Amino acid sequence: MAVRMGEESPPGPENLAELTGDDAWKQALRDVPREWFVPERAWTTRTGLLERESDPDAWNQAVYTDAPIVTQIDDGSTELTNESPWMTTNHSSSCSAPRFVVHFLDLLAPYFGDRVLEVGTGTGWTAGLLSARLGGDNITSIEVDERVADHARTNLERAGLSPHLVVGDGQKGHPEGAPFDRVHVTCGVREIPYAWVEQTRPGGVIVLPWMHGALDVGHKAKLIVTGNRAVGRFHGECAYMMLRSQREPTQPIEGEVRESEPTVDPRRIAVAGSGLSVWIAGAMPGVSVSDGNHRPDGAFRMVAWDRHGESHARVDYWPEEHSGRVRQRGPRDLWQELEQAYLAWIDRGGPGIERFGLTIDASGQRVWLDRPECLVERMG
Repeated sequence: MAVRMGEESPPGPENLAELTGDDAWKQALRDVPREWFVPERAWTTRTGLLERESDPDAWNQAVYTDAPIVTQIDDGSTELTNESPWMTTNHSSSCSAPRFVVHFLDLLAPYFGDRVLEVGTGTGWTAGLLSARLGGDNITSIEVDERVADHARTNLERAGLSPHLVVGDGQKGHPEGAPFDRVHVTCGVREIPYAWVEQTRPGGVIVLPWMHGALDVGHKAKLIVTGNRAVGRFHGECAYMMLRSQREPTQPIEGEVRESEPTVDPRRIAVAGSGLSVWIAGAMPGVSVSDGNHRPDGAFRMVAWDRHGESHARVDYWPEEHSGRVRQRGPRDLWQELEQAYLAWIDRGGPGIERFGLTIDASGQRVWLDRPECLVERMG
């Protein structure tokens, strides 16, 4: 498209190359344009449905702005249309926001010749970027959805790139190709599979979106494998679609309701920040906590639930009346546990996210404060 004097050029790969200071990634972003991996019809929260044929300018603008582009909903069972129930449906595949993609690749920091396992092929864009930098023979990308994998394969072939594509459960990794020097995870995980540690060479790196479920926030984690475990810290917040085998269960919580009054104003918990969210994830593993919302009746509501059990808690707090009500079901008193976790975090000085880290070994994952041996004490 011709550009007249005085007009701005349409956005393109160079816009995304500016997101990194690494020259090798800059070149990969130029050589593997995002537009090659976005379907003709897609969707974003900013613009709604995108259709390249009817509005190519809007489509191109969306491709080269810093926004995720949804490419599949309901695991492919619902068609992408303006009538699709976007706000209530399950977004099941996307082309991730470029800023997150680039930051994770910067954290991965592969060396020349490194062999990389990517978990979650999606559209194939990040597999393409990895292939452009390291060569397709060094990249293995695994995708659980066969239809998504087929589209990614077509996209990569059109781009002249040929990583090894595998259809399977990424939670199990790819033992046939191990050991890997780097593991690059493009979907959210709550419980980090030990298989990824086992399949990474000592000294190797795992980067992933840790979507732990506390206060509706996730964190970018970079872990270094030391042999039988991996240790690392966090590098900012993020939000990613979940690994399919770790999606939230939808089973109803039943049983007798226990009512009480909250000791702590839930608004203080909701706004405490990333340090508290990680502390809660370490103190109450397997428990999800909402970040709270204001109700039409003036109440502020928070909810906590045990993803692996049958416990649930809801607190409504009326600020003007300085009063609240807790309603709980199941064997655990999750609200009291949450209050205790918050007060324990305060008692330690309210440490920020930069002081926390994560260790993964055969027994599971543990959050620590300052040093790996200083584990956050578990509750419940």
